[in-house]
Amino acid sequence: MTAFLDFEKPVAELQARIAGLRETADGSKADISNEVSRIEGKADKLLRDTYARLTPWQKTQVARHPDRPHFRDYVAGMVTDFTLLSGDRAFGDDQAILGGLGRIDGRRVMIIGHEKGNDTASRIRHNFGMGRPEGYRKAIRLMQLADRFGVPVVTLVDTSGAFPGVQAEERGQAEAIARSTEQCLALGVPMISAIVGEGGSGGAIALAAGNRVLMFEHAVYAVISPEGCASILWRNSERAADAAEAMKVTASDLHRLKVVDRVVAEPVGGAHRDPATAIANLKKAIGDELDKLSPMTPQALRSDRRAKFLAIGTL
Repeated sequence: MTAFLDFEKPVAELQARIAGLRETADGSKADISNEVSRIEGKADKLLRDTYARLTPWQKTQVARHPDRPHFRDYVAGMVTDFTLLSGDRAFGDDQAILGGLGRIDGRRVMIIGHEKGNDTASRIRHNFGMGRPEGYRKAIRLMQLADRFGVPVVTLVDTSGAFPGVQAEERGQAEAIARSTEQCLALGVPMISAIVGEGGSGGAIALAAGNRVLMFEHAVYAVISPEGCASILWRNSERAADAAEAMKVTASDLHRLKVVDRVVAEPVGGAHRDPATAIANLKKAIGDELDKLSPMTPQALRSDRRAKFLAIGTL
């Protein structure tokens, strides 16, 4: 059952009415089909209207929805012959960042991304998608492996940020993030990055410095969370909605500023309502971009990446 967000309460009330009608009519001879169809149509229209005018803060809530598809869901839905590769060959195997070799429509790829988990146990195991230094060093290792064998790299970004714990800092969190970003920029193979949920701070950019950056229409991407920004600017995290508006965290704003190259459509009501369609849309977008980049030489790919990031913010 879909978990409704605060701003979706009117839709939730209509869905509850439909469920109540069906429960009341269960086992009786009453024909409720016309009334159910009428309310369903009203609910669908309300959902479309609501999602057509979401504020940046509401989009942030959608991007964080616990039922949105995560890395394992995308791999299951668009990658064949997937082989998980583990460990950074130095300290351990971070479960917040996963990666491995597979095929998208027959094309070999190295796919790497954040995994948040989908229930309490798996969220704890994957540290809510917050990577530790060994996670970013694993990503570096996999990118270097892909580069060596001429395999394109695809990254799926969905994190509130890198893990800020003391032990992560002791193991060189900042250095690991910087080197992961550097490795993205140095690749001689095509790299496609997709912001599929939250794109938070350096923990996101470490996997997102690709030739093409895609972004789901209800994803968000920023240097800090709206709550964190509000706490710094106004000493009041309750002004997160104001911060989200000012920070330009949405896909449409970031596309205009050339931070992202392509906005990928989501099903009405967000990717969590129809994961299969969302995954299919992303798969097509990745395939389109790989088709354009694959003929380019390693030097051309590096130059393309450099030009892309130098152009950010110019209108």
